[in-house]
Amino acid sequence: MRRPIWIALAAVAGFAVIVLTRLPASWIVPRAAAADCASVDGTVWSGACSGLSVQHVPLGDLSWDLEPARLLAGTLAAHIVLAHGALAAQAEVTLGLGGAFTVRNLRADLPLDPALLPQLPRNLHGRAHAALALVRIEHGALSEIQGRIEAHDLEERTVRATPLGNYAVSFPGGSGEPTGRVQDLGGPLAVQGTLRLTRERGYVLEGQVTARPGAPPELAANLAYLGSPDALGRRPFSLTGTL
Repeated sequence: MRRPIWIALAAVAGFAVIVLTRLPASWIVPRAAAADCASVDGTVWSGACSGLSVQHVPLGDLSWDLEPARLLAGTLAAHIVLAHGALAAQAEVTLGLGGAFTVRNLRADLPLDPALLPQLPRNLHGRAHAALALVRIEHGALSEIQGRIEAHDLEERTVRATPLGNYAVSFPGGSGEPTGRVQDLGGPLAVQGTLRLTRERGYVLEGQVTARPGAPPELAANLAYLGSPDALGRRPFSLTGTL
């Protein structure tokens, strides 16, 4: 969910070099390195990019409203809205003189579709909702996150669709490597664990899982590969990777 949205948000920061002028936005947006628009309307201060694509991934229509008063403090700030069918997102974004990029009050809904998010496994589908009060990126690395991300109606589509359930990860915010609590929101698997986002743009997912009564037999059978269960039937799992 994160990378395409963050790149779209970051594209707004490309306007910094001309924000003191009142040039039409259509003169500026096509020069943004990572993004391309089918058409651009309005001004640099308040405008819209229709048919936005980032790294050849179509994201829909992006609109923005800059806050001129924040420039006096050396900060580029804007309210942005992104819409594309089932994808909808809005947030307050700021870019400081030191390069710190901050997102506040992010609300986003999007389908977990490999066509939209190429990083996803091709057979994984569902939908996601994010309500994040704060996301801070410093020196190109995620340094703080506060809020909640949910995944609903997850299923694996191969020969047939296998339901995987609903899950949430909640980040309390604060210093140190962002670490969130992972829990299921109902479905075939009972899950409790933690998700830690490392400074090296990696992640560590650890916890315990058990199959609930009525879980698809093939899903329950796969848990045997995690090792022996404890007295409550829970099996430990650990997964690491890079973002």
